[in-house]
Amino acid sequence: MLKNYIKIAWRNLYKNKVFSLIHILGLTIGITVCVMIFVYVLNEFSYDSFHKNGKNIYRVMRGYDPAKPPAPYMSGPYGNALRNDYANQIEDLVAILPSNDLITFGEKSFTERNIFYADADFFKMFSFQLIKGNALTALKEPKSIVLTESTAKKYFGNADPMGKVVKVDKQYQYKVTGIAKDVPSNSHLYFDVIMPLSNFYHEPFFNVWANNNSYIYMQLKPGVKPEQLERTFPAFMQKYMRKDMEHMRVNFDLALTPLKDIYFEEGVVFDGVKHGDKKVVYIFISVAVLIMLIACINFLNLSTIRAAERSKEVGLRKVLGALRNHLMMQFIGESILLTLISCVLAIGLLFLLMPWYNSILGYELTVQWTSAPIYLFLLSLVLIVGFVSGGYPALFISAFSPIQALKGKLKFGKGASFFRQSLVVVQFSISVMLIIGTIVIMKQMSYVKNKSLGYDKDQLVTVRIDNDEIYNHRRLFHSVLENNGNIESVSLMAGEPGGFYDTNGFEVEDKPATWRARTSYTDAEYLKTLGLKVIAGRGFSRQFATDSAEAAIINRTAAKDLGFTPDQAVGKWIKNTYRDSVRRHIVGVVEDFNYLSLKQTLDPLVITQAEDSRVAVIKIKAGNIKAGMEAIKQAYAQVAPVYPFEYSFLNQQFDKAYRSDIRQQTILSAFAGVAIFIACLGLFGLASFSAAKRTKEIGVRKVLGSSVQNIIILLSKDILKPVLIATIIAMPVGYFLMNKWLQNFAYRISMQWWIFVLAAVLTTLIAVLTISYNALRAALANPVKSLRNE
Repeated sequence: MLKNYIKIAWRNLYKNKVFSLIHILGLTIGITVCVMIFVYVLNEFSYDSFHKNGKNIYRVMRGYDPAKPPAPYMSGPYGNALRNDYANQIEDLVAILPSNDLITFGEKSFTERNIFYADADFFKMFSFQLIKGNALTALKEPKSIVLTESTAKKYFGNADPMGKVVKVDKQYQYKVTGIAKDVPSNSHLYFDVIMPLSNFYHEPFFNVWANNNSYIYMQLKPGVKPEQLERTFPAFMQKYMRKDMEHMRVNFDLALTPLKDIYFEEGVVFDGVKHGDKKVVYIFISVAVLIMLIACINFLNLSTIRAAERSKEVGLRKVLGALRNHLMMQFIGESILLTLISCVLAIGLLFLLMPWYNSILGYELTVQWTSAPIYLFLLSLVLIVGFVSGGYPALFISAFSPIQALKGKLKFGKGASFFRQSLVVVQFSISVMLIIGTIVIMKQMSYVKNKSLGYDKDQLVTVRIDNDEIYNHRRLFHSVLENNGNIESVSLMAGEPGGFYDTNGFEVEDKPATWRARTSYTDAEYLKTLGLKVIAGRGFSRQFATDSAEAAIINRTAAKDLGFTPDQAVGKWIKNTYRDSVRRHIVGVVEDFNYLSLKQTLDPLVITQAEDSRVAVIKIKAGNIKAGMEAIKQAYAQVAPVYPFEYSFLNQQFDKAYRSDIRQQTILSAFAGVAIFIACLGLFGLASFSAAKRTKEIGVRKVLGSSVQNIIILLSKDILKPVLIATIIAMPVGYFLMNKWLQNFAYRISMQWWIFVLAAVLTTLIAVLTISYNALRAALANPVKSLRNE
């Protein structure tokens, strides 16, 4: 029986080539998108799952403001204090200090940006696989170094790197004691080089409680709950940080974040590790379900409209004794066979598209194609899609009366037509929503890219002050460039716009409570270099010797937050509770400028002169880009000759800050196109059926004088009606969903009416073009041919 069913199914596929092609093409594309999204979701939820001890590992987070997310950075003394005070609860503890250094071997030198200085138990706690070397001893000696496989190949080629000696910053010699496999893409921690943190144990900077620069991970003993430790952390902080907290007038607290939750941790920025967004994952899952639904609807619609063609087959089978459940099994089997063929084609298409997909995502998905979840998903997809797509048609066709079927007098009635049109409404509602989503995201990204940020970002070059040479000679670097005719101005600062701005507590004149604000530590040229507008008072000036220690500038938001107008704020004193030993007076107020991402609300900002130079921002004179860049390169070579010159333009910050949003836009645009294409395949099938069903009617109308235009309108209006209804339904739903997405941005576009009109016009136009071929062909057909059998 099964063999017979398969044979009949294959004959039906071959006999109805156009409908079979529409079925298979729609399902193939739908399954391909579904699997692409499934492997993405699988990868997202698999972050850090490969660590053997993962369920007991936690990252220590430091809270400083209940209104702000906690920070992951801790200082060196925390490690030993936690080990000593919680020896009975902690199995292991590893501190990690992110860094970048110049690594040299022979003639090869590279500035490595992904370096960890870690405690010796790093490879014991985390399951990063060592290809060569001993995980327990690789970081035991201070002058040892572990490289990833690709990093080792960069320096040593195919030679064995073990035991080789490399130089760090051209002066310290480190011996290669281990080679690690490249870090999987589903790890929130990423490194190319690891060296022992023990090199800094006795350095002064490492032993200051308030100098936060490291991550701390702890592995709890079996049975120990994180809540047990968190309840005692306030006492721990009082024991070790009481004086610092009193001095800074702030209350720090600690919390533990499970390893598995770090990747999706919300609100944590600038911690140097990878983070994902669960909202994006759920959007992708929704898109996969919706596209698969569109593909299934195609199958449902086209199967039911072809029911008349198979009515005599069903009637004959019933007369010969076939039971209804046998007929249902046959039709569901045909549906599963179609889905299986589509699934095989989808896998082939998937492998062709994976390189493009990885490039759009920005990383290579960690997918084990032979793993059980992949096979289970594909099997489930075949069965679910097969049953969902074939279930209703099987129920519908198997219910035919054998007498009516054999007489060819089947009547489907208005109910069947209404059901088909309802399914078309669902299809195009989804398509319109995806088009609205694509338009809104594109418009928001364009708005963010072109919005005036309040500072002049053009012709600004940033050079990192990230090694001892450039740091020790930063004043010389500044002076050389300042005296160059191609350079407008130079400013040394703690963070450029779009970078990191720390939050500190301040004592403020006439304000009893500690006031918290973002801080920017810089020099006298800060305002000139960034082109900031002073709205009250003045900027920093070298003519005022006291500006370096006793002056501050705030932004408009800070003045408003303090309850002052800009003019009232000038002359008030403030004091940074962490850094300042004397009070500073506000000498000026600048207009607000977006120094943070446009996803974040603008916070109060205090600008002061201080020695915390981490980046040099250089403004090149207009029209002198080439000469200016050459001047910067020569100045860098003069002060840091052993380090390669690296730079970036400040206007490139956009691409970095909104990279994930741009990727979402690209992928959603592609998926919206796929959804429209699959929906149009179904519409094409419906138009073909409608034209074929009304062949004789069209012939009669033409004989009676109906024009081609009237016949096209006649055939089109019934099919376009559900498309227009879908558009009306999709508009408010699209508005609601995209308005919710826009809440991620502090600065966002308004949802203008033309967005919805454009989506409606595009959808209608695509639908008209889809059905026009069949309508035109039917209208131009010779009526003699259609009426000759009458």
